[in-house]
Amino acid sequence: MTDDKIAADAKMNQVLDKLASEEEDMLESMYLTFHLGQEDYGIEVRYVTEIVGMHRITEVPDMPDFVKGVVNLRGQVIPAIDMRIRFHMESRVYDERTCIVVVNIDGMHVGLVVDTISEVRNIEENTISPAPSNSPAYIKGMAKIGDAVVILLEGKRILQEHELASLS
Repeated sequence: MTDDKIAADAKMNQVLDKLASEEEDMLESMYLTFHLGQEDYGIEVRYVTEIVGMHRITEVPDMPDFVKGVVNLRGQVIPAIDMRIRFHMESRVYDERTCIVVVNIDGMHVGLVVDTISEVRNIEENTISPAPSNSPAYIKGMAKIGDAVVILLEGKRILQEHELASLS
């Protein structure tokens, strides 16, 4: 991992720490945004516990294809989910920009492997359009930011109950 990448991760984690100390209602409109392929995605900051660079992933047999395995994060073993595969996108080789976003879903820590982190941004409710009616449950809505669209994810629904149960 490069020094620039380590510094960027440290800065992003400082922002997350500061946001975590803010009032819960302030966090409702704060999203961590990241890239997968050509698309921008966002997840509410309240689900994010930290962002780390890529770690060695240990494969675990008989897991869903999007579960790449587990990582040892300071002594805690957490499942690593490749979000490209979860979203039925073409997989790609991990590089120095690939990150793991550690989220807390119903008390369970899960690592979301993403192409690259963008920023933490305030996305007001009035800029969010509902997800199309045939969208998966994990899509909360679509945020209009300038000429771009950010696909907002519902943190608690990234994994279905039976998928979460299979990881614990």
